[in-house]
Amino acid sequence: MKTYRLLRSLRAFAVLGLASFAALASTAAEDPKILRTALLPDENASTLIKNNAALKAYLEKATGKQVELIVTTDYSSMIEAMRRGRIELAYFGPLSYVLAKGKADIEAFAVQVSKGEPTYEGVIIANTSAGIEKLADIKGKTFAYGDQASTSSHLIPKAMLQKQNLQAGRDYSEQFLGTHDAVAIAVQNGRAQAGGLSRPIFNSLVARGLISPDKVKVVQVSAPYPNYPWTMQANLTPELKTKIRAAFIDLKDPAILKPFKAEGFAAATDADYDSIRDLGSILKLDLSKF
Repeated sequence: MKTYRLLRSLRAFAVLGLASFAALASTAAEDPKILRTALLPDENASTLIKNNAALKAYLEKATGKQVELIVTTDYSSMIEAMRRGRIELAYFGPLSYVLAKGKADIEAFAVQVSKGEPTYEGVIIANTSAGIEKLADIKGKTFAYGDQASTSSHLIPKAMLQKQNLQAGRDYSEQFLGTHDAVAIAVQNGRAQAGGLSRPIFNSLVARGLISPDKVKVVQVSAPYPNYPWTMQANLTPELKTKIRAAFIDLKDPAILKPFKAEGFAAATDADYDSIRDLGSILKLDLSKF
């Protein structure tokens, strides 16, 4: 008899729980007045805000919302802000998106397109005076990474080194400098003999004269991986989501696209980033710690 009552109570609780969840789901859609939009903190924050002023104006016109551009202190704080609902839109790197997706109810909806493809590469660079001609020569050297949650400035180069049986701490020393440009500058100044970062960012630093080819060279280019995604909170209203998606897919203005080193954006889904999840598994990274 007691067992029957317990089961009946549990069924009632379950029904009540489902009803409550349904009620919450029906009222959870958000239509904020301000779209807090986070840019990936892979370069100087003030530069990122300044360079994306045109994006801000474009999104305000396309969505009818105020737009606030945000650059968090690092990748982890950006992921946390998305998890806590403190930002509505975010431009993640592939790995930081995967990490954020594991902690927040977000949707990848657009991916950066460069040279006609929704993919990009990382590069391993070296100081020209460090005697590094191939990856094996990095053994015994100091290697600079960007942020621990960075794809092309941590995950990809570390996987490239591992394929050469080079393990951090055993075969080379590693340091994390936070941003891609900090990695390139450290290698140029000799504070690290080699480092890893995004190929488009490295090319941009060279084109802007911030990195000299006389002091820094590319040792190896990675295989292509899915490019940076734009994401949004899953609980935004369908109407707002439609406007946001269309704004990015229809974006053709070269001046707005220039800071992203992109030709445009294409539709994206979460499954596009399974290769990044696989790479994390190969490296046996504990993604939960990020």
